[in-house]
Amino acid sequence: MSKPVSYKRHRFPPEIIAYAVWLYFRFPLSLRLVEEMLLERGIVVSYETVRRWALKFGPDYARRLRRKRPSRRDIWHLDEVVVTISGKKHWLWRAVDQDGYVLDEVVQTRRDTKAAKRLLKRLLRKQGRPPRRLITDKLGSYAAARRHIMPEVEHRSHKGLNNRAENSHLPFRRRERAMQGFRSPRYLQRFVSVFSAVRNLFVPPRSSRSAPATRLHRLNAMAEWNAVANLAA
Repeated sequence: MSKPVSYKRHRFPPEIIAYAVWLYFRFPLSLRLVEEMLLERGIVVSYETVRRWALKFGPDYARRLRRKRPSRRDIWHLDEVVVTISGKKHWLWRAVDQDGYVLDEVVQTRRDTKAAKRLLKRLLRKQGRPPRRLITDKLGSYAAARRHIMPEVEHRSHKGLNNRAENSHLPFRRRERAMQGFRSPRYLQRFVSVFSAVRNLFVPPRSSRSAPATRLHRLNAMAEWNAVANLAA
């Protein structure tokens, strides 16, 4: 892990900053709702201050969170969803694995082979190895990109097989409605990179959804969050 997060020149304690950022990225809350929840606890902070904390500390926390280790048995589910920003269509390309863990997301203005190739190249760079199988919908760009980037990987293209990737858009859509859209593609990219990292940390895998396992998972996730936020134990 790199050097600890620094809170120098911030008058609020690290515990309050980390808590506000956690609320904003963990739950479908607007900045004003986070402001209201902090006020209920006697903490007077403007929503603009919460926004600045989210922009500054959110990416810093996300970079320090542990990523799931890749495996040769991994299956990548790829899909894209349209996001309208200032009246213009953009595409959020997303990859999740067989457990629903978000591997990567990239905002692009295109929905073609070039955009699909960019996603696959980013995935290979981040994961360090190709998957056992790719699963996509019937968009032809995926097949063309796979032939160029990883021709040896099995590819299955079927609408019904890709529910895992399509379902991964639902938490994002809830956040999009709460935030009433995004200001720019750059802001969207910064937001989803933190949002998905926090979701990966706190949402238990499908194999551990019993009540005791879920509670233990969340306790461990909170401990890791406090560690990356450089909070006292």
